[in-house]
Amino acid sequence: MEWHSMSCSKAINKLNTDGKKGLSSGEAKKRLEKYGYNRLEQKKKKGIIFKFFSQFADFMVLILLVAAAISFFTAIVDENGDFIDPIMILLIVILNAVTGTIQECKAEKAIDALKELSAPHSRVIRDGKIKTVLSDELVPGDIISVEAGDLLCADARLIDGFSLKAEESALTGESVPCEKHPDAICPQNTPTADRVNMLYSSTFVSAGHGTAVVVETGMNTQIGKIASMINNEEIPPTPLQKSLAKTGKLLGTGAVIICIIIFALGMLQKVPPLDMFMISISLAVAAIPEGLPAIVTIVLALGVRKMALHRAIVRRLSAVETLGSATVICSDKTGTLTQNKMTVANISTYDGTVSAHSDSGTFILSLSSLCNNSVLYKKSNEYHADGDPTETALVIAAANADRPKNSLDEQFGRIGEIPFDSKRKRMTTIHRLSTGGYRIITKGAADILLLLCNFVRTENGTIPISDSIRRRLLSENDSLAQKAMRVIAVAYRDSGTIPTLDDSAEKGLIFCGFIGMTDPPRPQAKGAVAQCKKAGIRPVMITGDHIITAKAIASQLGIFTEKDKAITGTELDKLSQNELQQQIYNYSVFARVSPEHKVRIVKAFQARGDVVAMTGDGVNDAPALSCADIGCAMGMGGTDVAKNAADMILTDDNFATIVEAVEQGRGIFENIRKTIHFLLSSNIGEILTVLCAFLLRLPSPLLAIQLLWVNLVTDSLPALALGVEPPDPDIMEKKPSDTRHSIFYGGMSFNIIIEGCFIGAIAFLAFTIGRIFFDSGGDLIVGRTMTFAVLSLSQLVHSFNLHSEKSIFETGIFSNIKLIGAFIIGVIMQVTVISVPALSSIFKAVPLTPFQWFITVLLSISPLLIVETEKFFQNRKH
Repeated sequence: MEWHSMSCSKAINKLNTDGKKGLSSGEAKKRLEKYGYNRLEQKKKKGIIFKFFSQFADFMVLILLVAAAISFFTAIVDENGDFIDPIMILLIVILNAVTGTIQECKAEKAIDALKELSAPHSRVIRDGKIKTVLSDELVPGDIISVEAGDLLCADARLIDGFSLKAEESALTGESVPCEKHPDAICPQNTPTADRVNMLYSSTFVSAGHGTAVVVETGMNTQIGKIASMINNEEIPPTPLQKSLAKTGKLLGTGAVIICIIIFALGMLQKVPPLDMFMISISLAVAAIPEGLPAIVTIVLALGVRKMALHRAIVRRLSAVETLGSATVICSDKTGTLTQNKMTVANISTYDGTVSAHSDSGTFILSLSSLCNNSVLYKKSNEYHADGDPTETALVIAAANADRPKNSLDEQFGRIGEIPFDSKRKRMTTIHRLSTGGYRIITKGAADILLLLCNFVRTENGTIPISDSIRRRLLSENDSLAQKAMRVIAVAYRDSGTIPTLDDSAEKGLIFCGFIGMTDPPRPQAKGAVAQCKKAGIRPVMITGDHIITAKAIASQLGIFTEKDKAITGTELDKLSQNELQQQIYNYSVFARVSPEHKVRIVKAFQARGDVVAMTGDGVNDAPALSCADIGCAMGMGGTDVAKNAADMILTDDNFATIVEAVEQGRGIFENIRKTIHFLLSSNIGEILTVLCAFLLRLPSPLLAIQLLWVNLVTDSLPALALGVEPPDPDIMEKKPSDTRHSIFYGGMSFNIIIEGCFIGAIAFLAFTIGRIFFDSGGDLIVGRTMTFAVLSLSQLVHSFNLHSEKSIFETGIFSNIKLIGAFIIGVIMQVTVISVPALSSIFKAVPLTPFQWFITVLLSISPLLIVETEKFFQNRKH
């Protein structure tokens, strides 16, 4: 239907809705059942059967299956053929595939849950009241309320709008915001980009506010009709996952080459070709860390879910990697470092401080309430308001002075508005006077507003404003700001004719006075700032507030010290980017800044090698959030545009939550390092055990079925258990990790090789002891069984070495219950296949005697004893 070619009243009638009260909840529910959820069609997900069979797509697994088939065929041809080996290999491969499928499903579910956490919401009028609902639940006929910064999630016909502009580049490609006119009726063939009475899904409101009626949802929207993939984007691999994929390929290539060498050595030793082929392929399957990227994805996703419980919703997995490396946090002041509970504490005029109930006080408060978009209501016999915290404080103060906004709006009807803009630092509204004529009211930053005033209101009437009066008033403004107050200046003028909605309306104003408001620091903020500094992170305050107010709050929190400097946006403009880059470390407070300044500040820190986290909530903050290494949007007061540009959303708008998120991010990154360390050192041990035997012209210490079983026992549960370790208590006492370093920094590569060599050495030692002292007549069954047990159990024990850099006796063995559980399950599985005769015969093993078990256990726990000794001397050295 051509909604743009009909009036808004006709559209409302067509949709059988009420333009003021909206739909009833019952009717909205019926329409949701009729039209379906307001979402684009999702790309069909892979079914569980497809996921299962895709596990066999790995080249080495396919070769192993071919080898098993050949072995099976050989067993059929040979009258005394052994079917157990091919059957068990097949079963273990299937079990591995099941494990891989479960891991893939878990990762997918975790990522889906993250998408739900950051799902957009919309404000609708239902049952005559404004409600916030999930945008998925919007239906045709819903009346929606929109304002600057809102992401639009449905196509809608405008009902009314004030200075409304929409940024529609996502749909039309037009980079300049489009002005909207509710009263316009467009011809039917009007291009989408020129439909000035419509709002479209996937675009956002860049200025103004208004209401509209939803006309199309889901795939019926314009963006749905062009088959947009906006909601079908797959989460791209993170830099870490890409790096690990490359590392995995490199290690895989190395493992294949070693396996080819082992195969060749076996052939030289006259080992039957099929047996040697099975051993080589099984070793390759066990040694190649093909599951590493999947496990890292699961660890990242589970970590992000945990962060969401701590009020930090991460929208991009790559942000977790960056969080642990943050060296600078640029935070807004209001609501993030402070409580965002503004209250009017002072009203000052030309004649001095006045009471809120005096004539001058009520007049200024009335003006500030009229030039205001907050919604006033009464609850439990007290006034409350919804809207911007500064504006709600003004509206509530006016209402408490017997000037409720509802009554004022009826008396002085608003006919126009120039919305607040971070560049202009002021807002203006135009009202009709009951006596005839019009009143222009402007409120905003004192230093800006005083330049627009020609007169000042006093007890004795209006007098011309002079430079000396301006200086005196600015001095009063500074005095209030030094008391950590946020100061709003108020001015007005009356006109006989309707002024135009541009800067000319704000000329020749009469200055009325200042309103000072306080917003105390959050209780947790001071401690969070101290924790930042201890962790090697520089906290920086960036605010649009007056520099004196900013310095006062920053000093209370410990951000601004005697050696630090503060700078304003005006002073920043005088510095070239190169000069700012050189001087950036001198400043800890940036006041009176615009969004463009934020981008410059971020780039200056980044040019010095810093990893920058930046907070933001407005439409114009999106460039800075995108530019920062970690963009943090405000969940409570932030606009949809800011949230979409951000990597992380703070659901409580609290600075302490950023610091907590950094701690969690560091913990997750360390857990990934632990997981990689464990898997690679274990795999190297497996390769070396077999390689050493063939280099010494000895029989294979392990059979194919045994290698695959070791891989199954050690590569899944312990690795995942290490991935969910809680962060070390002292993790925020360390310096941030350098993003330029490989994940193997700090000697990790060396440790992996040494530990892998040790695991291989003790497994080979077990084979030697068993072969020499317990086997007879050339039978290697005890030696292989001991090697089989030691290789598996030592890796399970080795997982405790990576539990922490500290001694396990210091951290406590039970500090990670999941790791204990993984260890117990692994031990039970390994002991069972050796000790139960029916199973041991399948795995070509033999039940061990108590003495043999004693040697096996002693060798298996030796990695823990060796690494504990190493930790003791390292910690003593530190």
